[in-house]
Amino acid sequence: MLDKKSFREEAHKLVDWMADFYENIEDYPVKSQAQPGDIIGQLPTIPPEKGESFTQVFKDFENIILPGMTHWQSPNFHAYFPGNSSYPSVLGEMLTATLGAQCMIWETSPAAAELEELMINWLKPLMSIPDSWTGCIQDTASTATLAALISAREQKTNWSINQSGFDTQKLRFYCSSETHSSIDKAVKVLGAGVDNLVKVAVDDHLAIIPEELERMIKEDLDSGYIPCAVVAAVGTTGTLAVDPVEAIGKICQKHDVWLHVDAAYAGTALMLPEYHYLIQGIDKADSLVFNPHKWMFTNFDCTVYFVHDAESLIKTFEILPEYLKTSTRGKVKDYRDWGVPLGRRFRALKLWFVIRDFGIEGIQTRLREHIGYAEWFAEQVESSKDFEIVITPILNVVCFRFNPGLQEESKLDELNASLVAGINASGDAYLTHTKIKGKYALRMVIGQTYVQKKHVEKAWSLIKNLA
Repeated sequence: MLDKKSFREEAHKLVDWMADFYENIEDYPVKSQAQPGDIIGQLPTIPPEKGESFTQVFKDFENIILPGMTHWQSPNFHAYFPGNSSYPSVLGEMLTATLGAQCMIWETSPAAAELEELMINWLKPLMSIPDSWTGCIQDTASTATLAALISAREQKTNWSINQSGFDTQKLRFYCSSETHSSIDKAVKVLGAGVDNLVKVAVDDHLAIIPEELERMIKEDLDSGYIPCAVVAAVGTTGTLAVDPVEAIGKICQKHDVWLHVDAAYAGTALMLPEYHYLIQGIDKADSLVFNPHKWMFTNFDCTVYFVHDAESLIKTFEILPEYLKTSTRGKVKDYRDWGVPLGRRFRALKLWFVIRDFGIEGIQTRLREHIGYAEWFAEQVESSKDFEIVITPILNVVCFRFNPGLQEESKLDELNASLVAGINASGDAYLTHTKIKGKYALRMVIGQTYVQKKHVEKAWSLIKNLA
């Protein structure tokens, strides 16, 4: 069992290993090559009766666990959206783990609450979020979106559902067919039923058609439903499609409907003034979420949730048992009232470390580099006779496919599925796919913290050779 002396010794070894890991990360296959059952088959079926040496535990980590890990921090990771880290973020996370604080209210760690408040205040002007808004740090966008939609539910029903439960309320929620699956899950969890999630038609850019949204709201009103909330995506998961926030906001204001903006990934681009247009009309919205743990170089989990009316949020979630009553209540922000969980990690610390280490200029430079690499990649695809862009790229995501002249769409789908499987099996890069208007497309996401142009060139060379 580790004691103070051995903890110090092993911790120093671990830090050296961590530094070596980042230095040599490209030596590992990006996507784990493990097969189902490989890992659990190498581990004992029952826990040890007596404690084992840390040396043995770490040996098993290296020999069994590590080969089963996909390396999200590899600069050759171009799949999904990144789940980024960075050196300052790792150090902040180490200190968070060391402090081991449960930061549910101001009293349990004043610095955690006040640093969280400061991070919200730092980000608002940088991202063109209205100064009158406030916010907090949640674990994931799924949780923040759930908080937004529950708040919308309670505000629309004068907080009656929290008190008395669902009766015959026929609440309706709206989003596009391209919106993240967390919206479907949130509507299920909050009790409205997924049948009451209305999927609105999209245009050629896969963005919500405002006229269709208003038509559906009016139809629901005529049918006795109660329009409750709209989720507008600023950067859908498949293609980074951007819904028109301004036009949707006007419709929501007209019909007294909560507007939640899901900018989980693309929201980081709001750190660049030239992309503030993405949320034009945000003053007509009620809430917005973005994930620094995706593209802003901060360890998972760290989700920033901005809200126009903090009182509605608090009224929705506050519960005050005797053991949580404090003399500072009302004078400070007790963030356990700002969402679902009571327990809260000190997530603001790593975000603070990242912003101070990179500086705003450093973050902006890195983001612009990623966008520039994506533009270069798109140019290579467009200039190749055997590849094609499937939808106009935005930011640092390029959706494309291999098309050597086949006419049959099903054959093209099979060909591209085989191509992405080959890329991932090589261990040299990791890409994922989506379907765009029925077409199977590969997604090239260029957003890992330390990615360089040489890594993008390497991926393009690999894709061409395998194709």
